[in-house]
Amino acid sequence: MRGVGAVLRGAPRAATGLAVLGAALLVAPLLVDDYLLSVILITLYFAFVGQAWNLMMGYAGQLSLGHALYVGLGGYAAAAFFVHFGLTPWAGMVIGILVAAAFAAGIGLLAFRFGIGGVYFALLTIAVAEFTRILFEHFEWVGATGGFFLPVENREINDLLMLRGSPAMFYYVILAMTVGLFLANVALIRSRMGYYWMAIREDQDAAQALGINTFRYKMMAVVLSASLTALGGVFLAFYNNNLFPIDAFGIHRSIEIILAPIIGGLGTLFGPILGAFILTPLGEVLTWALDQLGVQMAGVKHLFYGLVLLVIIRSLPGGVWPWFARRLGIEGPEARP
Repeated sequence: MRGVGAVLRGAPRAATGLAVLGAALLVAPLLVDDYLLSVILITLYFAFVGQAWNLMMGYAGQLSLGHALYVGLGGYAAAAFFVHFGLTPWAGMVIGILVAAAFAAGIGLLAFRFGIGGVYFALLTIAVAEFTRILFEHFEWVGATGGFFLPVENREINDLLMLRGSPAMFYYVILAMTVGLFLANVALIRSRMGYYWMAIREDQDAAQALGINTFRYKMMAVVLSASLTALGGVFLAFYNNNLFPIDAFGIHRSIEIILAPIIGGLGTLFGPILGAFILTPLGEVLTWALDQLGVQMAGVKHLFYGLVLLVIIRSLPGGVWPWFARRLGIEGPEARP
């Protein structure tokens, strides 16, 4: 918590706003209906996976455009062991994280050992995600294209051990995950590894000349980001109670993951969270408005996201959070990209 205090030092309005937001999130299930609660829940999910992706791109400078790969791997692994063997989601979560970490390590080894970086590394991540999607579309053990469904015994009695229960229970789970990852990031970016990541991001050759093992620290960023994203995938699978390859691994899912950090501010602590709270509610408002008008347009939400991204890049190249932080008087490296 000292790290958060350092970020907000000298900015009482920001500290007050953060306290009010925290209190509102804690009591949200008591104040809103199920639909609004689901919107906030999905917003927190994107804030969580956005923070995970931000570690890899925002701090270590490694662009992944196939990050849905780890969402799908984590979700499918935990769900399959739950359905077929009765393994608890928390144990299945460990398996999902290990599988995602293994894939990430394989991508990292292939890329970094052979000097694949920049746009070519991004294309490699897309290729692996698409290959995995096609593989799972023919993987009958997990339903193939027909989908993989988790049993829903109840939504009234909360069973945290088996991750079965009401939307309110899932809400508090993802809230705890998002806050926990935020606090972990505060400590992480102030550690030696965090400073090494930022050195690699700014100038890899200079970082290597200073004695930083760039291969090791880039691998650590990729594996850690993938593992955390897989954790988010496990949560999403048990919340939705179904998995389809096109939804779990599709490129559109990867784009949704990365938009919040970019809009909020890459390489900042609050950026991915603020970006999620801007983008997800706007998308839901657009969907509601189109439904009221009786308009059915495939892909309109993603077109809208693209327009929002263009506006932000044009008007606030560093993202919304750095601009907002300056208005609140927040100083420090965590408040700027």
